[in-house]
Amino acid sequence: MTHTRNDFVLRPATREDGPAVMALVSTVLQEYGLKTDPQSTDADLADIEASYLEPGGWFQVVVGPSGDIVGSVGLFLEDSESCELRKMYLLPQARGVGLGRELLDQALEQARQSGFRRVTLETAKVLKEAIAMYERYGFQPYRPEHLSSRCDGAYELWLSS
Repeated sequence: MTHTRNDFVLRPATREDGPAVMALVSTVLQEYGLKTDPQSTDADLADIEASYLEPGGWFQVVVGPSGDIVGSVGLFLEDSESCELRKMYLLPQARGVGLGRELLDQALEQARQSGFRRVTLETAKVLKEAIAMYERYGFQPYRPEHLSSRCDGAYELWLSS
């Protein structure tokens, strides 16, 4: 299903989108002094379909008016009741028009429809705008067993049925 908002189109990701999503992630992380990790944290982008879709997760990209991918969001299957919100990024030209909220709304609705009871995420404290949005949605800090190398915080949200 394709959604549109202010000349931006939200559509399901495909395997072929991996390099463009990796470039998007890299660009956004550089703004905050962070780096991608293609061998570990970002290895899931090498094959979006195998990493997200085939195991029962979900991944969407935002396509801008120029046809380029300017945003992304994914749900990575953790277990039968939990998924991890991953790769939620927007380039600067796609910010400030409500796309972040729309991506998060879509992801949480998909998590509910898929029967997940809990959504987790890892983040870096320098991503203050994103953290503020997650907290507005009810995400609470928690301590996972481990964090990916660029992350220094984790949040969880228990979904109501």
